[in-house]
Amino acid sequence: MSRLRRYPDVEAVNLYAVDAADRLILDVAADSLAAVEGDRVAVIDDGYGALTLGAIATHGLSGVRVHQDLLTGELALANNARALGLADRYTAHALGRRLLEDVRVVLLRLPRALSGLAEIADAVARYADPEVEVFAGGRDKYLTPAMNDVLSESFAAVRASRGRQKSRILLAQQPKPLGEPPYPVHSRLDELELEVVAHGAAFSGPRLDIGTRFLLEHVRRMKPDARDAIDLGCGTGILAVALAKARPQVSVVGTDQSAAAVASARATAAANGVADRVTVLRDDAMAGVAEHSADLVVCNPPFHVGAAVHTGSAIKMFAETGRVLRPGGELWTVYNSHLNYRGVMERLVGKTDVVARNRKFTVTRSMRGLRDVRQE
Repeated sequence: MSRLRRYPDVEAVNLYAVDAADRLILDVAADSLAAVEGDRVAVIDDGYGALTLGAIATHGLSGVRVHQDLLTGELALANNARALGLADRYTAHALGRRLLEDVRVVLLRLPRALSGLAEIADAVARYADPEVEVFAGGRDKYLTPAMNDVLSESFAAVRASRGRQKSRILLAQQPKPLGEPPYPVHSRLDELELEVVAHGAAFSGPRLDIGTRFLLEHVRRMKPDARDAIDLGCGTGILAVALAKARPQVSVVGTDQSAAAVASARATAAANGVADRVTVLRDDAMAGVAEHSADLVVCNPPFHVGAAVHTGSAIKMFAETGRVLRPGGELWTVYNSHLNYRGVMERLVGKTDVVARNRKFTVTRSMRGLRDVRQE
């Protein structure tokens, strides 16, 4: 597994494609994996392929079913599988019946969001074999007692393994009878007169993130003549939908690498009657968007790569924005003020001004000049 890479996700000396939690999950689940056919194994939120490819290689499995919320993880698994000659040994699925029906063993990297874990646990309990075993693991510093409680809502038996190398496994068995699926959830934001639809793994859920709220104060100032806009890292689609409602002449594309976010944003656009002007794509930092095709990009960038504090994802977003904006186009960004992205945006996009600042966040406008395009 030491040969696995994170690419196309951010790669750096403090970011890893395999960790101790992956190895512990595979070791604890080894006997169960050895006793089933590959098509009765599901792997969920495998970071970069360590769980999927480790199980396949060690136990000679075929037909393993996989779901990864993040597109970068899905692409990294595909790249690593091709490099190891194992690309035909697994299939990718959305979270739901096709992923989990009749499955006996589930390998899961525990998500940090409890709502994401709740939606996964419900789906496993709802669709998998009644004898299913769920091996859910992570690093100790990110595990909380609340994760046991969430799993216990869908499973009658939940216990923790012994720890190893600062990692631990939660083993869940005996699915409970369930009512209606709890996700997606629907909520109304009265301050925006907007309905939000959110799946469990979508950032901020049905709530309005405080950074997004600050950026939304400036929607009507954003490039008045814009026709084509992009909400980069759209989450549940609040920015994209608010922009479409406030600016009827604008067509908006929302992009996010999270499958849960894309499903949420599409549903949010439909719930607010703007699905004809809001298109949502699952994409990695606009990699699939044509150059010089947008007048306006709005962004509330992340400052984590997975569990690690790292600005690599935001820098990748800014670089792609410089490619995608037309001459005269604008990038409007909100970010935690201590990150001081202004210099990076000056270099990758164009002249950058601070529009507003409060105790926690800074809002900036970066303008893509004709000279900036010619120098590329």
